[in-house]
Amino acid sequence: MLGILRSAAGTWVAKALLSLLVLSFLVWGISGRMMGGFAGHDAVIMAGGTKVSLNEYRLAYDRQLNQMSQQFGQRLTHEQATALGIDGQVLGQLVGGAVLDEQARKLGLGLSKDRLAELTREDPAFKGPGGTFDRRTFEYLLQQVGMRPEDYLKNRANVAVRQQIVEAISDGLKAPNTFLKAVALYRGEDRTIDYVSLPKSLVEPIEAPSDSALQAYFEQNKKTYAAPEYRKFSYVRLEPVDIMDPTAITDSQVSEDYNKSKARYTTPETRTIEQLIFKTPDAAKAALDSLKTGATFDKIVAAEGKTEADILLGTLSKDKIADKAVAEEAFKLSANEVSPVVQGAFGPVLLRVTEIKPEVIKSLAEVSDEIRKDLAIGEASRILLDVHDKYEDTRASGASLAEAAEKLKLKLVTIDAVDRTGLRPDGSVVKDLPESPELIKAVFTAEPQAENDGITTADNGYIFYEVNSITPARDRTLDEVRQKVVTDWTAAETSKRLTAKAEDLEKRLKAGTTLDVIAGELKLDKQTKRGLKRETDDADFGKEGAAVMFGVGEGGTGLIPSPTGDGQILFKVAEVFEPAGADASSVPEDAQKGFNAGLSDDLLDELVAQLRTQYDVRIDQAAATQALAR
Repeated sequence: MLGILRSAAGTWVAKALLSLLVLSFLVWGISGRMMGGFAGHDAVIMAGGTKVSLNEYRLAYDRQLNQMSQQFGQRLTHEQATALGIDGQVLGQLVGGAVLDEQARKLGLGLSKDRLAELTREDPAFKGPGGTFDRRTFEYLLQQVGMRPEDYLKNRANVAVRQQIVEAISDGLKAPNTFLKAVALYRGEDRTIDYVSLPKSLVEPIEAPSDSALQAYFEQNKKTYAAPEYRKFSYVRLEPVDIMDPTAITDSQVSEDYNKSKARYTTPETRTIEQLIFKTPDAAKAALDSLKTGATFDKIVAAEGKTEADILLGTLSKDKIADKAVAEEAFKLSANEVSPVVQGAFGPVLLRVTEIKPEVIKSLAEVSDEIRKDLAIGEASRILLDVHDKYEDTRASGASLAEAAEKLKLKLVTIDAVDRTGLRPDGSVVKDLPESPELIKAVFTAEPQAENDGITTADNGYIFYEVNSITPARDRTLDEVRQKVVTDWTAAETSKRLTAKAEDLEKRLKAGTTLDVIAGELKLDKQTKRGLKRETDDADFGKEGAAVMFGVGEGGTGLIPSPTGDGQILFKVAEVFEPAGADASSVPEDAQKGFNAGLSDDLLDELVAQLRTQYDVRIDQAAATQALAR
């Protein structure tokens, strides 16, 4: 439970209200801590007399793990979940629920069996095809998550009772209008900014560094220029394309496949069709008759108030025309011929075909190589596992990767040196590496000269690899990287000098020198940006730059780096404008709901924190581990 208002307005309202609530609970009988122990690890959490069982903890953990897995787009392992702190999150949530349950028990809150049954019947998850509660659906869904009906009913009752406490705290709670008005003023404010862009040319050119300066810079940034670990490795790719043999495919096989799949090599006839729709059959017939007495189709189109674009049906093959009557008639016409009246799906129509592209069938000679290759790949796919098993048997007999590749006539590829990012020592990228990220990762976890499990490829093939040698990471000498160090030093020195000059100019601006004077001295233009909004990602200042400009008051000055990275921007806030008529109603309804929910969350957070001091809360880590081990 997160307090949304904490960052915006503090929690003084929440704490003030909570103090009254806690006082009420104390009057109702909370007096000191309830002590309790664990009996043979039968509970993960105890809060006073309330227990959270191993099964309840495991179910909550699984739910949280599933949610996080969906966010990451992959099933998280237990180790990954631990690294993300999921176990701790679940324990925190369950402790909060447990102290609320214990508080409800102390206050004598409960739920009647009739009300519990009603809540269960109303749960949309358990509704059957008829839209009402279905017992079989109820039992099936609980079975899927490993929960007994009695466990569900107990948890449902607990949730309902907790809700009574939550509603007592937060029902009807709203953020004050004064706060909402402050939000509206804050969000709606805009500013006029005067500024001067300070380019690097103000301090350029930078003289060449002295040997001592370059050496000092190199020593300070030595890790930047260190040579990473490189590995030499060899690999063999086993995919259908690697073992196919087009020469083994006979001409008769090619011919047979061509005749079976002729449609693949056929481009159907297409026609560019115009369709003029009339309101009535009589109107369509009258238009057709006028063609016989000298009128043209184009004149009829114009008389109907249509354009060429209005009547163009498109360039289509017969099977792509949804209206079958139109399709049949259109494919009977000659070029530029007008059809008789056709009763189309949208009314009576006249059709005209303006262009005909005849059917084209590629000959066997044109596609024989393609067919031969496809058949060879298909055959290779069928024997791929046999080749894989032969490779494994060859390696098991003591053969090296190279020997196994030679025996099976597979291509062995050797990469002399690559780092973890896929770069060679000269900085070039290793191209055409199959399953590149996974293969490089595997190479950097393998031992030299060891046999490794193959990597499955996207085409259901395999990559077999072997690390030949390792070149350890090391520090490079200055002479090895001198030119790059000079380039980096020059860039850093340029930035340093420009920043120093910009800071001196800002001091003058603060002291009263105008931006116009400063711009004139530098022979630069002073610019003005009007209507700058808070939290905008401005094209000239960027989001972070705009935030800095809203961090000072009217008349305030400052410096920001140019978003393009090529200079500094010296600015002054010329004017600040509050939005006219800003009040609580100016804040969007969804934002108001968010603030209200945040205030409620704050109160609930504070209540849970207070209750944890009232009851003895114990967490049995051994029981938690035991629950996850199931």
